[in-house]
Amino acid sequence: MTTPVVDTDPQQWEEHGVRLEVEGELALVTLCHPERRNAQTPAMWRALAAVGRSLPGTVRVVVLRAEGLSFSAGLDRRMFSPEGIPGEHNFLKLASGTEAETDAAIAEYQEAFTWWRRSDVVTIAAVQGHAVGAGFQLALGCDLRVVADGVQFSMKETSLGLVPDLGGTKPLTDLVGYARALEICATGRWVGAEESVAIGLANVAVPAAELDGAARDLAAALLAAPRNAVIETKALLQGAGGRSYDEQRAAERAAQTRRMRDLAGLGD
Repeated sequence: MTTPVVDTDPQQWEEHGVRLEVEGELALVTLCHPERRNAQTPAMWRALAAVGRSLPGTVRVVVLRAEGLSFSAGLDRRMFSPEGIPGEHNFLKLASGTEAETDAAIAEYQEAFTWWRRSDVVTIAAVQGHAVGAGFQLALGCDLRVVADGVQFSMKETSLGLVPDLGGTKPLTDLVGYARALEICATGRWVGAEESVAIGLANVAVPAAELDGAARDLAAALLAAPRNAVIETKALLQGAGGRSYDEQRAAERAAQTRRMRDLAGLGD
């Protein structure tokens, strides 16, 4: 299978449903195909991955948001049709490739979902309406989630005979625990705003009209802290799950030593 060319032009990104706006240290990434409920395609994923590679080094916080009633209805169902999406591999084409080819194709798709957790930025998903399947996983890719009070999350892949494969299973399990994650994924049921906050899936739920403002307020609070302190703290917390208590204490000491030396003007 040949891989389609990755778009590098922001105008092309927008044609594929992604818009990037940079406001100083804040970047806004908007899913902008509301007429399709921001259904996701490989072209959209390539655009999202390209956005991640193109962020200016001055950006500290990224807000991911979506136009229209739904954050994202998930994978564009045309991928399952015989005709597929022009220029893209449909389900049958992916399934009929060699194991290495299919693995490489999925790995490329995953790039759109993984850069949101890199250490030099903090990412916030502002989620309204439905976030289904790939849409749910895209929201899970971010560090934090602010949701509208009518939000509905669902992991529908299992009901289609598939598995969530866009990086969502790890953060979901970390956030809500194995048993809850299994139940949510295996049943494909809806998770609303109140429950999402209660189980740690979302940080806060607000009225839909206040969603953008709440995400911007959170971004402003993050930007108020010194950048390097936030980077070090994010790295500490991201690595905590894989360390013992004593290893985490050692990591804290090392990070604090770097911060003190930097503040004292003694850093490298």
